[in-house]
Amino acid sequence: MASAIEEKRIEDELSYPILLAERVRAAVDDADSFKTECGEVKKQVDWLSQSLRTVVRLTTSAQSVYERPVRRVISEVSKNLERAITLVRKCKRRNIFRRVVNIVSAADFRKLSNLLDASVGDMRWLLNIFETENGGAGIVLPPIASNDPILSWIWSYIAMIHMGSLSDRIEAANALASLATDHRNKKIIVEEGGVPPLLKLLKEAASPEAQMAAATCLYYLANDQERVSLIVSELGVPIIVNVLGDSMMKVQIQMASLVARMAEYDPLARDDFARENVIRPLVTLLSFEDTLVEDDHHGANSGKQSIHSIVQINKQLEKSSSSGGVKSYRPYMNLYSESSTSSRSGQNRRDRENEKPEMKAKLKITCALALWMLARGSVSNSRRITETKGLLCLAKLVEKEEGDLQLNCLMTIMEITAAAEFNADLRRAAFKTNSPAAKAVVDQLLRLIKDLDDPTLQIAAIKSIGSLARTFPARETRVIGPLVDQLGNRNAEVATEAAVALQKFACSENFLCMEHSKAIIEFNGVRPLMRLLRGNDQTQLQGLVLLCYLALHAGNSEALEQARVLTALEGADRTVVAHPELKELVLKATNHLALYHQSGVHSQRHVSFG
Repeated sequence: MASAIEEKRIEDELSYPILLAERVRAAVDDADSFKTECGEVKKQVDWLSQSLRTVVRLTTSAQSVYERPVRRVISEVSKNLERAITLVRKCKRRNIFRRVVNIVSAADFRKLSNLLDASVGDMRWLLNIFETENGGAGIVLPPIASNDPILSWIWSYIAMIHMGSLSDRIEAANALASLATDHRNKKIIVEEGGVPPLLKLLKEAASPEAQMAAATCLYYLANDQERVSLIVSELGVPIIVNVLGDSMMKVQIQMASLVARMAEYDPLARDDFARENVIRPLVTLLSFEDTLVEDDHHGANSGKQSIHSIVQINKQLEKSSSSGGVKSYRPYMNLYSESSTSSRSGQNRRDRENEKPEMKAKLKITCALALWMLARGSVSNSRRITETKGLLCLAKLVEKEEGDLQLNCLMTIMEITAAAEFNADLRRAAFKTNSPAAKAVVDQLLRLIKDLDDPTLQIAAIKSIGSLARTFPARETRVIGPLVDQLGNRNAEVATEAAVALQKFACSENFLCMEHSKAIIEFNGVRPLMRLLRGNDQTQLQGLVLLCYLALHAGNSEALEQARVLTALEGADRTVVAHPELKELVLKATNHLALYHQSGVHSQRHVSFG
C-alpha cells in the first residue's frame, strides 16, 4: 500500500487536501452550533488551502522537486483536515438523539486548533524550502519534526541540493557531509533520499567545490554495505569513474578515496567498478609521473595515434563504409571520440604536473588504496591490474617510496599474488619467470624481507612470496634463503608467516616439493624451525606442519637426524591433540622419517598415534 502511495504524482497527492479544505468550508457554512469556533477553523483552513495551491504551482514549475518532505507534510495536513470535517459536521442541527450521541465541547475545538496550527507551521516551513533564494530553510523547525530536529535540517539541505543555486547547493552538501559524520544521521540521510541529488551534483556540477562537497558526503555515507549498495543501485559507479578520470587533482583524490571505501565495504561494488573500467584511470594516476603505463587500446601513452595506426584506421573505415558494416565502424568512432578529449586530458595532465608534491603524493596514496581494495579477494580485478602494466608500476613505487604509499602498493601486490595462488591462468599470465614485471615484483619483495625491520611490510612481502611458491623453478633458490632467515626473526608473527610461506614450497601440492624441501634444509632451516616448536600455539602449529613436509620430502637428510626431528615429531602429541587435523600428517611424517633415522627412545619402528 505504501509503495502505491509513493508512486502517485505529487500533484495528485496535493489535490486531496485541497478538496478536503473545500469540504471543511462547506461544513462550517452548515454549522448551527459553535459558530465562533467553526469560524476560526475556517480561517486556518483557508490559509492551508491557499498554501496548498501555492505548493502545487511551485512543484509544477520547478525543474527538480524534493518530494519526500512534501509528501510527509501533505499526509499530516490531510489527516488534520479530516479531523476538522468530522468535528465541524457534528455542529449541524440534528434530532435530539443524534445531538446526545455526538457531543461536542470547546475542548475538542482547542485540540483541533492546535493540530491545524501545527499544519500551518509545517506548510510555512515547506514554502520556505521552495524559496531557495532565502537560504534559511534549515534554521526553521517544522512541527512535524519537533521530536527529531535533525530531520528538518536534513530535509532542508537535501531540498537545497535539489533546487538551490550552485553556491547554495555546495553549502548544503557541505552541511549534509558534516551531519553524515554521525552514524544515526547517515541512516536518515539515506532514508530521506539524499543519495540521488548528491550523485546528480557530482555529475553535473562543473565546479570542483561542488564535486568535492558531494564526494565528501558520499564518502561518509559509504561505510556500510547496504548504503554502498544503494549508491551502486542509483547508478553512482559510472558517475564516480567518469569524475575520477576527468577532474582536478583534489577532486580525483576524493574520488579515489570514495572508490576505495565502496570497494572495501561491498564486494559487489568491486565488480561494478571493474565493469566501468576504473582500474585503468587509477593505474594511470598512480604512474602519471612515469612512462610505465601504455594505453592498451592506442599503443601510446599520450593517446595520440601513430601515422601507421591512422593509415590502418582509414583502411578499416573505407572497408566498413563500402560493406555497410555498422558494427565494424563503431569502434573507430570510439577512437575518434576519445581523441577529441585529448586536449582536455592534456590540460589535466599539465595541471597535475604543476601541483604541489604533497598533493601528488596524496593522490598516489589514495589511488593505491583503491587498487588494494579492488584487488582484495577478486581474481578478475587482479587480472585487470596486471593487464594495465600495473605490476611494474607498483613494484617501482615499493622500491622508491615509503610510508602509506609504499604500504598500499605492497598490499595491492599481496592481494594480486593471493589471487594468483589459486588461479593458474592469472599465475601463468602475470608471473612468468621471464616477465620483467614479475621479476621486479619479486626483487622488491625479497628486498623488503631481507633489508627492512618493519613487521607489517615483512609479513605482507612474505605472504606474497609464499603465494607465488608454485611459480618458482627449482633453480630459483634465491627466494628460499630470505624466508629461512626469517624463521629466526625476533617477531613471532614474522617467523610464523615465514613458516607458512615455506610450507607452500614444501607441501605435496607443489610439483617441486622435494627440490624446495632440500633447499630449505641446505639454507640451514631446520634449527630455527625446531626453535619455533617452543613458541606459542600458532607458531608451534605452523612449525610442525613445515617440519612434517621436510620429513616427507627430504627424509634422508642428515640435518634432520642431527636435529633429532624424529624425536620432536614423536613428542608432538600435545600439538596434535590441540589440532586433530594434523594427526594424519604427523603420523605419515614420523613413519617416513623412521625409515631413515632412529629416535632417542625408539629404534627403527613405525609410530602410531592412538
